[in-house]
Amino acid sequence: MTDETVRPPADENAVRLYGEDFDQRPKDFFERMRREHGPVVPVLLEGDIPAWYVIGYREVNHVTGNPALFARDTRRWNAWDMVPENWSLLPFVGWNPSVMLAEGEEHHRRSAAISDALDAVDRTELAGICERVADHLIDEFAGDGEADLGSQFADRLPPMVMVGIFGVPDAEVPDMIRDIQAVAGSDESAVAAYQRLQETMRRLAETRRAHPGADVTSRLLQHPAGYTVDELISDLIPMLSAGTLPTGHWIGNTLRLMLVDDQFAVTLQGGRGSVTQALNQVLWEDTPSQNNIGRFAVRSCELAGRKIRPGDMLILGWAAANADPQVQPPAQGASAGNRAHLSFGHGDHGCPYPAPELAEVVARTAVEVLLDRLPDIELAVKPDELLWLPSFWVRRLASLPVRFTPAMTPH
Repeated sequence: MTDETVRPPADENAVRLYGEDFDQRPKDFFERMRREHGPVVPVLLEGDIPAWYVIGYREVNHVTGNPALFARDTRRWNAWDMVPENWSLLPFVGWNPSVMLAEGEEHHRRSAAISDALDAVDRTELAGICERVADHLIDEFAGDGEADLGSQFADRLPPMVMVGIFGVPDAEVPDMIRDIQAVAGSDESAVAAYQRLQETMRRLAETRRAHPGADVTSRLLQHPAGYTVDELISDLIPMLSAGTLPTGHWIGNTLRLMLVDDQFAVTLQGGRGSVTQALNQVLWEDTPSQNNIGRFAVRSCELAGRKIRPGDMLILGWAAANADPQVQPPAQGASAGNRAHLSFGHGDHGCPYPAPELAEVVARTAVEVLLDRLPDIELAVKPDELLWLPSFWVRRLASLPVRFTPAMTPH
């Protein structure tokens, strides 16, 4: 190692990127960091491991748009010697041969195949599946007059829809979802959960290779890109995780917004006109995907006046960048037509087409069906009693308790 590549000591003014303020009051947290440090912030991850937190909208776009300077392969990181064996963030930082960490032609080959496999999903059929799943879930609690829309509806619907799209056997679904949630929770169980997910995906890939069907997994194995089973195992985990957890949190966060914001009162009385606006506003203000690790500097450079060394980690702050006053002035607010948010990422490693479109079909259909079925729904607690679960990756409510007039169900 040359002097240039030696990892510097943590900045004496580094901000700890964990704790109650980060979890419960992110807007205030981002505003304070921006005021005190600017668009690129020296931070400490759990275990006091140093990194750079990119929270400026322009700076995030610059980093994600320059893969030759800020690359994706985590093996470039210059702080691996500081990482404990069971580090909670390891599942998302440890190198693996997935499309998420691939670069250049290898990344293009596999991301193009993923786009093709997803694009074959019929949108009308997908909306129909969502309607049936939503009705089934609502039937389970409609007669009770109360429910937790997080655990009983928003969290359950996307996995129940996605498993069919990917060809996951019904028997595997409960354990798979539990493990995906454990990995996203960033606690001590994350590493073991990730290892179990790998075995689940191996069984799925081998089953679909032997018995292909009309699903994304089968289409990837049959694609001219020449996917191997090992490559597919590595790619199915982020694909299923990104297709289930953030979409569920998007639904939950949107329902929360519509229940606490008077702007959407008409929609809650049975209308549909503001659902798309609410979904988009959430992506600006409470995006399910908060952060991404990240990028790693290929060589020395400067970013917003900060000296970045080769191998330095840059954490992409999607939520913080969306809150950048340069692109989202407080007086303007988010609008249904402004989709310049970074909630689906940006650049070569952004969410592949048409994943955002499919996620919106699922989220919009879920919200619309719920409002049609339970038009007088209201919060069962005060808005300030709703708490956000601690997570480095996602923004998710601990619960969303509601009450409504009990409704008759067809079963």
